[in-house]
Amino acid sequence: MDEAELKYARGYIAESAEAIEAAAADSDFVVALGAIADAMTKALRAGGKILLCGNGGSAADAQHIAGELISRFESERAPLAAVALTTDTSVLTAVGNDYGYEQVFERQVNGLGNKGDVLIALSTSGKSKNVLRALDAARARGLFTIGLTGRMGGEMHGRCDALLQAHSSRTPVIQQLHLMAAHIVCGIVEKRLATNA
Repeated sequence: MDEAELKYARGYIAESAEAIEAAAADSDFVVALGAIADAMTKALRAGGKILLCGNGGSAADAQHIAGELISRFESERAPLAAVALTTDTSVLTAVGNDYGYEQVFERQVNGLGNKGDVLIALSTSGKSKNVLRALDAARARGLFTIGLTGRMGGEMHGRCDALLQAHSSRTPVIQQLHLMAAHIVCGIVEKRLATNA
């Protein structure tokens, strides 16, 4: 790497570390982690499921989180019911073609979501129309709604029972914090369900 690239790399690492430190010091962030873990534990114990949605990198994060729940995070245990609404290309393209991209998650929530389930909606800007519509549909159906977003929160305020805001306005840093938060929550939920805590 040349000097400019080294400067970029060090700056990115420093920015990421600063955002993580800010999250650790923010009681609202930590309280949101607890609320998310509580809702997921309650739903899974009651035989419910976790639905997840997001676009782009957030879609990949939704799939990552679902994988941690269905497979395992750190411990051997029974699979936990989780569905990433980002993976079925036939559904996504059918709904996108027939109804519009803004409804690709909303229609899946209406088709798959039941009262007592949880929707985890990821949007770094908090402004993704298809994610917002999914949240509205989930609330109408009695799901517990969780939003993972950036510093400003966009339009997710008021649509989420629990809202976790990353301490950054930079998309890749926000996504790193979302994945860190998801790993923490998956670890807590896994331990609770393994021990009935």
